[in-house]
Amino acid sequence: MFNLFRGFVFLWLSCIGITHAADTGWQVSPQNDHARIRFQAERDQNRIQGLLTVELKPGWKTYWRSPGEGGVAPKISWPEGVTDSWSWPVPSRFDISGMTTQGYHDKVTIPIVLDGVKGDALDGTLTLSTCSNVCLLTDYPLHLDFNQPVDAGFRDAFDNAMRSVPGSSGVSSDLTAWLADGNLVITGTTEGKWDNPGIYFDPLEGDILPGEPVIKHDGHQLRVTVPVTDEWGDKPTSLAGKALSFVLTNGSEAQQTVMTVGTTPAASAAPGMGKMVIFALLGGLILNLMPCVLPVMGMKLNSILHAGSDRRTIRLRFLATSAGILTSFMLLAAMVTALKLTGASLGWGIQFQNPWFIGLMVAVTFLFALNLFGVFEMLLPSAAAGRLAATGGTGLGGSFCEGMFATLLATPCSAPFLGTAVAFALGAPLQTLWLIFLMLGVGMSLPWLFVALVPKTATLLPKPGRWMNTLKIILGLMMLASSLWLATLLNLHLGETAGQIVMLVLIVIALALFTMKGQTSSPLFWLVVISLSVFGGYQLRGLLNASPVLATQRVEQTIPWQPLSEEAIQMALAQGKRVFVDISADWCVTCKVNEHRVLNQPDIIAALSQPDVVALRGDWSQPSALIAAFLEKRNRYAIPFNEVYGPGIPDGEILSPLLDKRTLVATLNNAKG
Repeated sequence: MFNLFRGFVFLWLSCIGITHAADTGWQVSPQNDHARIRFQAERDQNRIQGLLTVELKPGWKTYWRSPGEGGVAPKISWPEGVTDSWSWPVPSRFDISGMTTQGYHDKVTIPIVLDGVKGDALDGTLTLSTCSNVCLLTDYPLHLDFNQPVDAGFRDAFDNAMRSVPGSSGVSSDLTAWLADGNLVITGTTEGKWDNPGIYFDPLEGDILPGEPVIKHDGHQLRVTVPVTDEWGDKPTSLAGKALSFVLTNGSEAQQTVMTVGTTPAASAAPGMGKMVIFALLGGLILNLMPCVLPVMGMKLNSILHAGSDRRTIRLRFLATSAGILTSFMLLAAMVTALKLTGASLGWGIQFQNPWFIGLMVAVTFLFALNLFGVFEMLLPSAAAGRLAATGGTGLGGSFCEGMFATLLATPCSAPFLGTAVAFALGAPLQTLWLIFLMLGVGMSLPWLFVALVPKTATLLPKPGRWMNTLKIILGLMMLASSLWLATLLNLHLGETAGQIVMLVLIVIALALFTMKGQTSSPLFWLVVISLSVFGGYQLRGLLNASPVLATQRVEQTIPWQPLSEEAIQMALAQGKRVFVDISADWCVTCKVNEHRVLNQPDIIAALSQPDVVALRGDWSQPSALIAAFLEKRNRYAIPFNEVYGPGIPDGEILSPLLDKRTLVATLNNAKG
């Protein structure tokens, strides 16, 4: 009995001697009925632990300690001598009208520790910013009376709130940061895999503001790229040595990191550099198999046959072709560098959005076709043009031009490995960009370099004979088909009628010149004449009717395509629907292959027409800032681009540039959740 009484006295003395509590209760301001707040506190000797709870109606938000590009962080004004220390839970990111902010919605509980409080009462004022379509700045008076009864659940509530506060470790222990081309780049690894990682920045030292980050992860590797600007909106030239603070999340884990921005580390300036170099070599090599390049390959085959067994001539011509390929890739790298420095949109093949470039390529391929038909000298009588024509098939200058044109014709094509390498290059420092483009050129040059190194491989071809005349006509038809296809790209810039007139004029010129120079006794001659006449008649009929029916139009009438936008994706996900994104262009050969082999197939059309599937299409045939930003956000710069979203894949899954039906259907099924 005595022991029981002694225990009761000890418990009573502990309670009255150590713990005092205060609670403001729920408060709502007459000026803001979209939010209510409550401040609870408990005094433990000289320290006070508090909980600020904010509840918001749907559609409203408040802000984190670093609001981002707009908003005001919550703040409490206390009497002089009282200080507070806030422990912030992990926020969310809000993107509205192009502005990125960081904060909370629904409900948030923030642990706060107070020091310097004297007496049993404390008054303060909470200033809270809440936003929806409008923003309100509301003051809430706080009166804390520490003579109130202790809340038995306060201790558990405080501990739970502290568990939502990021720790100083647990996500990644090897984070590095540096500035590259006006972007802050952060890399790191984690044990296991990254699970929907997120990052939330405080302003950098010197009032440098981070924008919306692009987060890429592959297994345990993470790379974050975020644009940064100063208070005037200009990109900083250096961040080395500046303090950087951010919260990094991985699934349910969160880590508060404070570090110093370094210079571009040699080992980390291009993570996975060896892998990307291999991708660039493979991507460039595969370009030789793309339909865009086949006509030029045919021209090179023709030049081998003319060279006969002269190994020295074969070696020099193939080295010249390789030099032309490498020169073109270096010119492309220079063009991309200029675009990056001026802040313009980047992308693989975007030169085909320019009507002057398309017109030049139409003329060049048309002249090459006439050269193969043997009529070029009749079209351009000038001595300079004649010399150019002569070199087109037999000289080193012609071989060099073949390499350059092969590269230019390859740029509308996207191949496996190519898109990954190009995306890496366009988002990397300039020195890395030039290296990747050089490796792309080396990869595309490999077959030509192989023949140059082992010229006897060219002797495996049959001996020259009459069959070469037939081959030249076939190659000429391939080149003429390329020219006519390029002419169709002018429809978007000149109008459909003007584009058809251009095609009709090209067909008439080719038919007239071929008829004048051709051998009428050859069956192939009449086959070409009939084919060109039929195609010309089809174009003339379409011009007169002004209503040509294209296969792509039939697909668009069958699949319920909707305009592409970030808002459309988020709206569909909010409704529990799946999303299929397709970005293509009329000049993208690989896009047309995907349409014919996959998107135009009945089973795929049926799958994309399901009630819970939203099909979004973006057309990059002409410059589009929206599409360029959409691709850049996903660290992609080449098309075709296809991505699938859904309840099971909320962050999206990017598909291979070359679509296949099985993978597309399987990904759509996985997106159901």
